[in-house]
Amino acid sequence: MPTIPLRRTLSKMCAALTPRESGEHIVRHAKYLKVLPAGVDRLVEEIVGGLISKRIDVANFSQHELHPKPSDGHAANWIFVVDTLNFCFWTPHNYTKYKVNGYTGYFALCAAINRAMADGLDITNPEFYSKMELSTLSNIFRADDAETKIPLLEQRLECLHQVGERLLSKWQGSFEHVIKAADHSAVALLQLIVDEFPCFRDQAQFAGERVSILKRAQILIGDLWSCYRGEGLGYFEDIEKITMFADYRIPQVLVHFGSLEYTPELLELLQKDTILQNGDAMEVEIRGASIYIIEQVKDAVLEILKQTHPAVDVRNVNSILIDQYLWDYRRAHAAELEYIPFHKVLSIYY
Repeated sequence: MPTIPLRRTLSKMCAALTPRESGEHIVRHAKYLKVLPAGVDRLVEEIVGGLISKRIDVANFSQHELHPKPSDGHAANWIFVVDTLNFCFWTPHNYTKYKVNGYTGYFALCAAINRAMADGLDITNPEFYSKMELSTLSNIFRADDAETKIPLLEQRLECLHQVGERLLSKWQGSFEHVIKAADHSAVALLQLIVDEFPCFRDQAQFAGERVSILKRAQILIGDLWSCYRGEGLGYFEDIEKITMFADYRIPQVLVHFGSLEYTPELLELLQKDTILQNGDAMEVEIRGASIYIIEQVKDAVLEILKQTHPAVDVRNVNSILIDQYLWDYRRAHAAELEYIPFHKVLSIYY
């Protein structure tokens, strides 16, 4: 496979702001929220403590029982399939109702894919999923209660068909070829994913600019890096350019730490469980501010570690690990954070 020159990739991204640039632009023009420096400082303190205590570590990903190990031959294609489907697990009026083998949310997705593999389905093979029928996918995602349906099932099938057909027509049916074409550049791989697979093209118009959020495309790269612990297929020389994965749960943690504050208008709307449209200014502001805050935290954490904790290896300090830690924090403190409403969008992008 040909590699993609980094210079050419960066020039192509000029059509839209990068995720980090997008976060800065969105916060600069935000009308419905504001970022609070004191809360950012509290987050920095939390992350520094987590890194020093090893609660934040790249090894945590592959330690989870549902995730593949780097030695698994199917790992890269498993991650690609999972992150193709990694969106929208909440159902109106009951946000943890969809369960598979007792797991909710993203982990219910992982459990469903693993169950399909155990049932003998070749779920990580595009020859299989590019031609999959809706009834087959519905069975793969059957819930524990036999009544609840995973949201956006038809859209999930469309995503699988789209990426499967593209892999077969251009990449010899393997996502590993896409990874290798990026030549160990996370930026190049990000652009390849967005260009090759439109269902990952998580962008919006905001205040006169085309902004990029790219939650699923970036988490795909982050999951590869985490699974392979930054080695082999997971080695990227510019992994620090990947930002956090802006979804609907991390903002709850940011509000909890006092780094993000909503206007009364936005807060009232969220408390009413209003369903927003993808690309709505309020939605874009929440997600863009999330990226901005975590980038600020990352920069500050790196500076503190270099100055006061030189023994900590900063090569693995990035927005991926910070996001993973805060996402786990939200799950561990779910009851405590329940008072903070999250924005709701029926979308394939997160």
